[in-house]
Amino acid sequence: MSIKPVPLSIEGVFSSTTYYIDFYQRQYKWNKEPVERLLDDIFYRFKQDYQRIDPSLDTETAGQRIGYYFLNTFVTNTIDSKTFLVDGQQRFTTITLILIQLYHLGIKYESDLVDWIKDRIHGNSGAKKNFWLQHLNHISVLEALLKGIPLNEIPETSGKTGKNMIENTKIIKSWLEAELSNPHQFDTFVYYLLRKIEIVKLDVNQTYVPMVFEVINDRGVRLKPHEILKGKLLGQIDKVELEKLELNKLWDNQVDILGGMATNTEFDEIDYFFESFIRAKIANTRGIAEKYTAKNYHRNLFIGEVEEYFALNHNAGNTKKFLLNEFKYFSLLYARIKKLRSALNSDFSHIYFNNLNDLSGHFQLILSACKFNDPEEEEKIKIIGYQYDRLFTLLHLQKAYVNNIITDLVYTISGEIRELPANRIADVFQKHLLKALSETKNALITESFNYNFFKDVGYSDLPIRFKRYFFARIEHFISVESGLSLQQTFDNLVRNNGAVYGYQIEHILAHNPENLELFENNEEVFERERNRLGGLLLLRSNTNQSSRNEPYEKKLQTYASTLYWNATLHPDTYHSNLDLLKLMKSHNLRLRPMMKFGHEEIEERHKLLAQIIQIIWS
Repeated sequence: MSIKPVPLSIEGVFSSTTYYIDFYQRQYKWNKEPVERLLDDIFYRFKQDYQRIDPSLDTETAGQRIGYYFLNTFVTNTIDSKTFLVDGQQRFTTITLILIQLYHLGIKYESDLVDWIKDRIHGNSGAKKNFWLQHLNHISVLEALLKGIPLNEIPETSGKTGKNMIENTKIIKSWLEAELSNPHQFDTFVYYLLRKIEIVKLDVNQTYVPMVFEVINDRGVRLKPHEILKGKLLGQIDKVELEKLELNKLWDNQVDILGGMATNTEFDEIDYFFESFIRAKIANTRGIAEKYTAKNYHRNLFIGEVEEYFALNHNAGNTKKFLLNEFKYFSLLYARIKKLRSALNSDFSHIYFNNLNDLSGHFQLILSACKFNDPEEEEKIKIIGYQYDRLFTLLHLQKAYVNNIITDLVYTISGEIRELPANRIADVFQKHLLKALSETKNALITESFNYNFFKDVGYSDLPIRFKRYFFARIEHFISVESGLSLQQTFDNLVRNNGAVYGYQIEHILAHNPENLELFENNEEVFERERNRLGGLLLLRSNTNQSSRNEPYEKKLQTYASTLYWNATLHPDTYHSNLDLLKLMKSHNLRLRPMMKFGHEEIEERHKLLAQIIQIIWS
């Protein structure tokens, strides 16, 4: 590859060449910091040298006395006599805005240089103006700025680029007016800007555009991984086909569907999509997965096992098919999963339940299981959501949740369910659940749930979030099976720690002498028993605070008017409650009121929870 650098002055850059914004380029995103940095760079040499110049010197000669300043490089790609900017859009746009404000300031100073400046902003083709920098969707903003329309009257409807042009013009206008305070200084600066500031042009062949685009970024706001990947993918495709197939529009639409481009963040949602998608199709282990994070996936997409799978490197045909098919389908699927995570949907409730526990592995698992335009998509979402929750929950409830186990299992299971029919997915999860239990317990385990592993599980064995989640699921089970409405949102039950609507774990047996006596004053036994799940409840924060040290008889009155599971301790709950009686009969649950609460009652409640666990996570 041969790239010949060509040094040009700003006058030479903006004199005869129209620069089109390439498909790879992001929108004009510079804000105050990079704009002021560019202005500071430009004025640094000027101010340093101008103060030593005799003000009686004519301005053209004075401009020649200012030293040269190098303003980095820009990269172009010429196709069919049209010059596209591969790199440099942010600087070129900002320089154009500077030239426009110099034009207006020149009119104010009645400078003879205003036409020279104006010719650096646009040329003429017949009666039509042609801006040297062709922001095709934002020409109206440039025209309004050139006409001097008040900035607050210029519509921002063209999008983020137009809005940033207007905002940055305010910064540039203020800066120029402060630094160029008289006609001599103004004219000298114009000669310096147009003739003494140099920028090096690099023109590259279309074949090497994606590689160059990745290596060279505009100064100021770094490109995000998906922006680099966009250039590498779209850069392989003929521009006529790009426009015909509307691939640039497709890409931008998918970015917006996934959540758009966030400001002041290192990654956007589309970067996390690619992380999950590539891992779903490639990774079977943590080691392989680490090569494809949101930070680095764009560097590894065209090599190794990923290239073997996708075959996108220097392959325009496959790239077009990928964008129109897999990219579009799987990014929409990812967006669907993301939406299902955000709110409880009765048809896909377990995706939401996964999110309550901050689990995100279902993205990779579902993307792995589904093939392009998968007819079993909905069924797979439901199965994987449920099985993922079941795996996570049963490992916790049997003291088998060790560090990183769920993460490692996601990679392993993902590899085994890749494009697998829906009716075979549950068996894979079951196999790995039993294997994980066997390895943790150092014994051959053949049952998904064993009471011997559960019987001593208590407060200190489970994370706070999970304990709240567990009792929220018990509450949800009772409400659904009884045909009743959930009394509180899952968010309040699981996540909210506030004093008004938040919930906390409540010990039914307060730590007091009366309760300690029930366990023959054996402190160790008392603490072990009162901490078992059968001796715990979820209670609203303010209620929990007020009832903390009360005797059981007083607490019982409080429980009667709280959550369903709590209320089953009180006799009034059973009066004429046909829905509850139906629930008890259909699932053979021996719920009963408990007027006293000691070791036997804790064991009974603990066993009831075990029964419900096997119903919910069968």
